[in-house]
Amino acid sequence: MKQVCALLLFPLLFGFSESDLIPGWKLSRTLELKGPTYHVEGIDFDGHTLWVTSVDNERRKGFLQTFSMESGGILQSIEIQDSERYHPGGIAADGNSLWIPVAEYRAYSSSVIQQRDKNTLKLTFQFTVADHIGCVAVTPEYLIGGNWDSRMFYLWDHGGKLIRKISSSTRNAYQDLKFDPPYVVASGLLADRTGALDWLSLPSLALSRRTRAGKTDRQVPLTREGMAIHQGQLLLLPEDEPSRLFIFRRRE
Repeated sequence: MKQVCALLLFPLLFGFSESDLIPGWKLSRTLELKGPTYHVEGIDFDGHTLWVTSVDNERRKGFLQTFSMESGGILQSIEIQDSERYHPGGIAADGNSLWIPVAEYRAYSSSVIQQRDKNTLKLTFQFTVADHIGCVAVTPEYLIGGNWDSRMFYLWDHGGKLIRKISSSTRNAYQDLKFDPPYVVASGLLADRTGALDWLSLPSLALSRRTRAGKTDRQVPLTREGMAIHQGQLLLLPEDEPSRLFIFRRRE
């Protein structure tokens, strides 16, 4: 009963109607993550598991964690820094793998793009990029990365060979990318610090459409950090510890 009441009251906590949070999407659930999440970076999910990357800048450590999608309880946590690279970014799940950029914590620096086993979290492959890569998406053909604030997109094959670079003209500082066929969906902050979700066409990565996003009751833009979208379900993890996962479903 308490959970039902919380969901009913949730729009009132935001100060405006639920329909204004993300037009076309209905908030269906919120989930408090029961574990340290430091400064959240990226997320992805399946039916049972939420993967989260985060950074503890004070201790110069990056983390990859798994949480239960049912209870919010923490299941696994590992450090994933690579020498001076300790800033993990937006991630992408594909088959049995997670793709994770781990960068130096400054623009125009360097990164490794890691492929890790979704279950064990062990490193299986990585390649180096001479730029700060802050988010990645994976398609059957490409790995797509956005640099600091996603001013530039990189397209590689799955072996790490650079195919091309594309300048972004959307003026949205993307923090997380996902391939939700036939689009790459990107979430971030506009110049006025408001949030927005963009649908980008492939292979040009040109803006197809944009949806503005509201704020949490902590006044954090919903698209500030982690985002994942699959099969009509949209997950957002905008807040640092204590972090809450906001789960939306596409309106019919």
